Amino acid sequence: MKHAASPSVLTRLVDQLASLPGIGKRSAERIAFYLLKQPDSEAIELANAIRKFKRALLVCSQCGHISEQDPCPICNDPQRDTSTILVVEQPRDVTSLELTGAYRGLYHVLMGRIALLEGIGPGQLNVDQLVHRVETGKIREVVLGMNANLEGDGTALYLADRLAALGVKVSRLARGLPTGSNLDTVSKAVLSEAIQGRRTDF
Repeated sequence: MKHAASPSVLTRLVDQLASLPGIGKRSAERIAFYLLKQPDSEAIELANAIRKFKRALLVCSQCGHISEQDPCPICNDPQRDTSTILVVEQPRDVTSLELTGAYRGLYHVLMGRIALLEGIGPGQLNVDQLVHRVETGKIREVVLGMNANLEGDGTALYLADRLAALGVKVSRLARGLPTGSNLDTVSKAVLSEAIQGRRTDF
């Protein structure tokens, strides 16, 4: 027979869940009570999955992608075109683009986008690391693969300005991407066309 969690334990769990992006206090409470009703084995399996995720996954020191090794398999692949970097907002964007098979260069993950109203500026993103890679590597082209929305466009313009002085070609994914769309929700066919038709005008 299950015993009800003490208020302090419940409060701690709700507070932890509510601190996650996109989860408010009410959603956190629903998740907490859902877990309370589940068999102990399921809750323990969830806890073990989170523990393994934190211990096994690493952030690639070169591109910022997540992987179980550092450098990640993409950066370690000798068959990749090391003269081209495609910049994306999140690790899931790399996964979406890789599924197309249309791009064989390297990546750079910003871990977000510039959103000044949310207090996210260039200093909170992996921008300086990107500039360093361009300055120290033999990079011919940087492709900006931000999401097709206002913040993505703003981030792309900022990066284009930063990179212009470095003498590297800067392009962006073609506008076959629907306005307001995210890379991880677009079909492989549309992404392939966006990669192949990338453009240099901003």
